[in-house]
Amino acid sequence: MTAPLKLAGVIGFPVAHSRSPRLHGHWLQRYGIDGHYVPLQIAPEDFNNAMKMLPKMGFIGVNVTIPHKEAALALADVVSPLARRIGAVNTLTFTPRGLEADNTDAHGFTWNILDSAPDWAPRRVALIGAGGASRAVIAALQDKGATEIRLTNRSAARAVHLAEEFGVTAVRWDERDAMLEGCDTLINATSLGMNGQPPLPLRLDALPQSAIVNDLVYTPLETPLLAMARARGNTVIDGLGMLLHQAAPGFERWFGVAPVVDAALRERVLGV
Repeated sequence: MTAPLKLAGVIGFPVAHSRSPRLHGHWLQRYGIDGHYVPLQIAPEDFNNAMKMLPKMGFIGVNVTIPHKEAALALADVVSPLARRIGAVNTLTFTPRGLEADNTDAHGFTWNILDSAPDWAPRRVALIGAGGASRAVIAALQDKGATEIRLTNRSAARAVHLAEEFGVTAVRWDERDAMLEGCDTLINATSLGMNGQPPLPLRLDALPQSAIVNDLVYTPLETPLLAMARARGNTVIDGLGMLLHQAAPGFERWFGVAPVVDAALRERVLGV
């Protein structure tokens, strides 16, 4: 009797843009695993029913992306402490205990930076953006020992709310240039600088040249922010590695192999 085909996927609405199928497909091929990882476009009103049906169809787990991360958290039977703290999930596993939920974005963020800066030990950090990605970034920074996180956002109310929830410092948007003073890490967690979006309006004069600059955007790989930081001598890190590393824990959970994040995977996901 042959083992059942292993199925996993990514749920979003829309989902056609997702690079996760290419990413997981590379690993499935590389490790000779008899399985598939497929995109699943599911509308919010159909999400709960879909989560009941997928395990019956042979799925062992799924990633969830916009707009389902909060709904998945509410629906889960078992939630990891980190996902509970972040307030959203991106990785679901169907188990005998029920629907188990985790958030691997913090893992992805941390290991993306460590790939390029193995000695990275954040202490004073400037973070731009107060959306869902920022929640995972703050959790990761706190777990890495950051002593001061300065958070700014175009919507002041969102920055203040997030800052109060996580115990960090909210900074007014018009003070964003000055807040870089003395920081060892700068992170852009907004969509500014992405293809089709205006660049992030930020002057780096106050940022130490020794600081690491990370942009979570990866289309393009070198955003205007990263180009500006590179030109003045900062270490720059694009956002693609966060996508690659956040996928690894789910793949290991579902398919039983700890996958390697390397140059070949980057090239496959970029379509090189």
